[in-house]
Amino acid sequence: SCMSTLVISVILPLQVHVKMADEAVCVGPAPTSKSYLNMDAIMEVIKKTRAQAVHPGYGFLSENKEFARRLASEGVTFIGPDTHAIQAMGDKIESKLLAKNAKVNTIPGFDGVFELLSNCSPLLGYPVMIKASAGGGGKGMRIAWDDEETREGFRFSSQEAASSFGDDRLLIEKFIDNPRHIEIQVLADKHGNALWLNERECSIQRRNQKVVEEAPSTFLDPETRRAMGEQAVALAKAVKYSSAGTVEFLVDSSKNFYFLEMNTRLQVEHPVTECITGLDLVQEMIRVAKGYPLRHKQADIPINGWAVECRVYAEDPYKSFGLPSIGKLSQYQEPLHVPSVRVDSGIQQGSDISIYYDPMISKLITYGSNRAEALKRMEEALDNYVIRGVAHNISLLREVIVHPRFVQGDISTKFLPEVYPDGFKGHKLTDLERRELLATAASLYVAEQLRSQRFLGTARIPVAKSKRSSWELSVRLGDGIYPVAVSKDGSSFSVEVDGMKLNVTSEWNLASPLLSVTVDGTQRTIQRLSRNASGDTNIQFLGTVYKLQILTKVAAELSKYMPEKAAEDTSSILRSPMPGAVVAVSVKPGDTVSEGQEICVIEAMKMQNSMIAAKTGKVKAVHCKAGDTVGEGDLLVELE
Repeated sequence: SCMSTLVISVILPLQVHVKMADEAVCVGPAPTSKSYLNMDAIMEVIKKTRAQAVHPGYGFLSENKEFARRLASEGVTFIGPDTHAIQAMGDKIESKLLAKNAKVNTIPGFDGVFELLSNCSPLLGYPVMIKASAGGGGKGMRIAWDDEETREGFRFSSQEAASSFGDDRLLIEKFIDNPRHIEIQVLADKHGNALWLNERECSIQRRNQKVVEEAPSTFLDPETRRAMGEQAVALAKAVKYSSAGTVEFLVDSSKNFYFLEMNTRLQVEHPVTECITGLDLVQEMIRVAKGYPLRHKQADIPINGWAVECRVYAEDPYKSFGLPSIGKLSQYQEPLHVPSVRVDSGIQQGSDISIYYDPMISKLITYGSNRAEALKRMEEALDNYVIRGVAHNISLLREVIVHPRFVQGDISTKFLPEVYPDGFKGHKLTDLERRELLATAASLYVAEQLRSQRFLGTARIPVAKSKRSSWELSVRLGDGIYPVAVSKDGSSFSVEVDGMKLNVTSEWNLASPLLSVTVDGTQRTIQRLSRNASGDTNIQFLGTVYKLQILTKVAAELSKYMPEKAAEDTSSILRSPMPGAVVAVSVKPGDTVSEGQEICVIEAMKMQNSMIAAKTGKVKAVHCKAGDTVGEGDLLVELE
């Protein structure tokens, strides 16, 4: 038997993983540099608890060669590759040279550390990709299409790299436009054996970070899969790799593939590989670290069924496909009642989402005998996922997995900007779906009215029963106002919308966060998120939250006389679009700024974001300074 010890920061004492561990030890305050990246504090815990082995997880020190070296010097097993492999593959510059020597296809680029030049186009030609040499997870990466963007990308990438990895070195290479991002899972032991465990399709991304992954890929044929797998294993053997690792490739439309990087750790998306192969990768990592040889041969590795993973983030998808959101999870319920669903999370109801760490809430995984089945289960799981208290990206995830292009497998790393060129706006209702939503909302309103007329103890206290059986309502949805007539028909409601009658049935358990409603035979799982006395209600329908106002016919007539609040002029003010920390302020009162000029830089979840002026004008007031912590909507700068 063995005991598990977990290291945590001061703000994570109530998370799920803390409760699951046998013991948890605090290693410092919330900032990662003082806790999860504080090697001295972590080594002290290891000595104090007499730990024999350390699994580093997904991030922080998981690919830090110095940490692995210090563990080895203390006689503690690092559950991962040795320091040589971490250094070789963790440094993107060195790994690219090693890949070339191992006959692995590589992207054309500058072989060495990238120093900022006045002009990059003579070297490679634009566009180019600037990357943190020690980086991963999309941090420290920028695409540049000209000299100006190269200079700006160099500045932000080097700052993010230093903040996230303690290493500001950058590399630059030719940017392959519109590729797929497909990675190969490898597993190797200390006896010279290595396997490739098929591929994962990771092309749905925002800001170079994965959002939806699946295994296998719809794009690869057996020959390409084998070629990629064999090159991945060749690279692993070239550096004497031993553990689970991932070799990432970019694949163009002609199925040419190019080495991107190797992650010398367990990947966030590893569950989809476990689903289709039946292997427990963490168990295999522990066995390899103990010195056991692999139990499987390449011919033993199957592709059984299909698995899809959605990364559920505490983000507002309507802002740049996802700007971070913070707060307390006031209500949280995972869709574990849906068949073939797995949820990997470290939070629970009451947990806080902070500005200090990645905004991921969970990994939602569904499995099916084929892709269509896995996607249908994902759709159902997303509809049944209850997350309250923070913004989340459920609406974006659901729209992606039901989009015709995604269903057909026609995807690339540009999927999101191509499908939503003006940004994500939520689900666009068809006329039928609009009627379903209006009918459902009206039925909910009437069901609540009827519930409010019921009293406990009516056997002892005579109450006059209401004989009302029909209601005339006015429902506002978006820019439209719709007359809706509702009549009670037993346990169902008959609702007339647009001159058409719809039958709406449900158990109408209004205390439940999830409501299963059937409209003319079509079952929908909805969530009513809020309501107030003014008739305003927010309903999550087909993944997207819709704002409605439901009034009686009389109240709707009277509402015309209510004054409307004037909208704020946002062109003269700059508010923070997300919670975070102010890294730099570039202006002071009295300065003249041009439209598009950088005003300040906000860092949230280790990503730096440039805030720009919406118009040309003079700075009236600056309400923040470097080092300040700001919330979403906080006033940063005013213009005259």
